Amino acid sequence: MPDRRTVDELSIEELERILLVKKRAARQERLRRLAAQGRLARDRLPLPEDISPQPTSEVEPGQEATGSRRRNLKVEPLNGRAKAEAGHRTRINWRGARDAILLVLEVAALVGLIAVLGGSLLEMRKLNEEYAQARGETPTPTPTPVINLSVLPGGHAPPVDGRPPQPVPEHLRDWVASPPITPVAIPTPASQPPTRIVIPKIDVDAPVLEGDDWETLKKGIGHHVGTANPGERGNVYVSAHNDIFGQIFRRLENLDLGDEVIVYAGATPYRYVVREKRIVEPTDVSVMYPTTEPILSLQTCYPYMVDTHRLVVIARLSE
Repeated sequence: MPDRRTVDELSIEELERILLVKKRAARQERLRRLAAQGRLARDRLPLPEDISPQPTSEVEPGQEATGSRRRNLKVEPLNGRAKAEAGHRTRINWRGARDAILLVLEVAALVGLIAVLGGSLLEMRKLNEEYAQARGETPTPTPTPVINLSVLPGGHAPPVDGRPPQPVPEHLRDWVASPPITPVAIPTPASQPPTRIVIPKIDVDAPVLEGDDWETLKKGIGHHVGTANPGERGNVYVSAHNDIFGQIFRRLENLDLGDEVIVYAGATPYRYVVREKRIVEPTDVSVMYPTTEPILSLQTCYPYMVDTHRLVVIARLSE
């Protein structure tokens, strides 16, 4: 008697059994077509299997489910599933190996970075020690000895305690009788090179030396030879390091427009006010060109610890 129940009335086991029957029927039909085309020997056709569904009207629901489950277990294709699980395990193993390699590379990169940073810090410390040593070796200027005006050259002493002076030699009497020589005032130099720079905003108070070569910049700020002196009309160009040899211009980038820079030429101070900030290539020497107005250019490397460009702060002489 045919089963006239609807799909909703069938159990999961019965539905699986029906699908299995249809799959096997389709497979048998495909094999027959291949045999008819001569692509498969007829003696290799699989024998039909009895896969007709068992009647369910005479069996209790619990027994039916058990029997269907047992039949499904007997005919379930396990080879494909086993291969899939094996392939999945293989992929997991490859993924684990890849993750392990990446972890090793990351740890090696981290160790290398720490080594580079440690070497950089040691090098900076060494350079700063050289800077301190070089600055300590700067010779202290000694004052010129005062001329003893109580003794005249040549042994001719002036009158002392009312006694007459010694006689003047005959060959010098014409000089004594001539009118006194009018003293000529020696003109004071109009300007002097910078000797000290004070920047209150960034706590800079450092000496300025002539020249800006490698050895000079170990000792302080360098004044580029040939540029103007403080107070003159022109470009007073100075430079210093920001990450080695004392890091004098470490915070130069923190200067803002309107900040004050005081440059000393000897004991004379000159006040400059920041008017411009530039970041230029190391080959851009136009910032060193002479100008028609009195300006001060402060230069250092940029960015900090990278030093691929140059930071130039330009200040103008305040009236």
